[in-house]
Amino acid sequence: MSSNQPRLSIGLPVYNGEKFLKEAIDSLLAQTFEDFELIISDNASTDKTEEICRAYAEQDQRICYYRNDKNIGCARNFNQVFKLSSGEYFKWAAYDDLHAPDFIKKCIEVLDQDSTIILCHSHTYFIDERGSFLQNYDIKLKADALKPHERFHELLTKHLCYQCYGVIRASALRMTSPMGGYGNADGIFLLRLGMLGRFYEIPEYLFFARSHPQQSMSMYFPNYLLFSNNTKKHSLSMLPDFYAYAVWFDSANKGQILLPHWRIFWEYLLSIWRSPLSLYERLCCHRSLHQQLKGTEYLLLKDLLMVVQRLWKDWRSGLIKKQPVRL
Repeated sequence: MSSNQPRLSIGLPVYNGEKFLKEAIDSLLAQTFEDFELIISDNASTDKTEEICRAYAEQDQRICYYRNDKNIGCARNFNQVFKLSSGEYFKWAAYDDLHAPDFIKKCIEVLDQDSTIILCHSHTYFIDERGSFLQNYDIKLKADALKPHERFHELLTKHLCYQCYGVIRASALRMTSPMGGYGNADGIFLLRLGMLGRFYEIPEYLFFARSHPQQSMSMYFPNYLLFSNNTKKHSLSMLPDFYAYAVWFDSANKGQILLPHWRIFWEYLLSIWRSPLSLYERLCCHRSLHQQLKGTEYLLLKDLLMVVQRLWKDWRSGLIKKQPVRL
């Protein structure tokens, strides 16, 4: 890799990605914008991921490959690739998604022209395992609003967090708390980032999100393709399994007593309290929180009932231990 600092760092966290990894890397190496480093962090894969990555690193000096001794969980691996980066701009990439050749070039052009924009992404559509078109992702958020409380309101809307795979100012990422190890951590991460600056969505389909059975959304959010349009009505029963997501984001959560929905609500509140907002803006954010979460209160009760059931079961089995309840 060149000793000169690249304009862009691309972080690719991966675990057992052999099936789609080559296509994803080829899609990045085919970008018309070439001044980047590609940082791959392998989360102790047990398939051919390591072999594939080392072969690419030998062929292209822009690629740096790191391998964790053990699986550190999704969130820590996502955070790790950013810590290893050095570019002015940063982009996460998934091992299974694809990009149009001019995706990065067009995103950086937008960021270079407007300093108030801290994240640039594009329209998205879904592809299947073979790379064929499935359907458009039509949730459009007004995250380019000038006022932070208006962006907060927009990013509270149910969406699939694909903005995470846009190009982001590294300086803004350093001002944001790392991605947490709890359910909806990516959504809350975007929410906090959005309160620092505007997002811009290029009105072209340049990002292709792959849908397949091995991905986390298929396992823990099986109806997620039904959330591709924000004009449709959705039932609460269609929401993700946030307990399973908490374990996926942080493997240390496995077997713990969790309150996943309480944790999400708490993180929303922290997002408001820790952001540099005026009193009026904070009040607007609290009002948005009430409006957007109204009708989901039973999920908080569901968490408490699950804890009681778990404790009762452990007590009946004589297995109850002194262990803290984790939010």
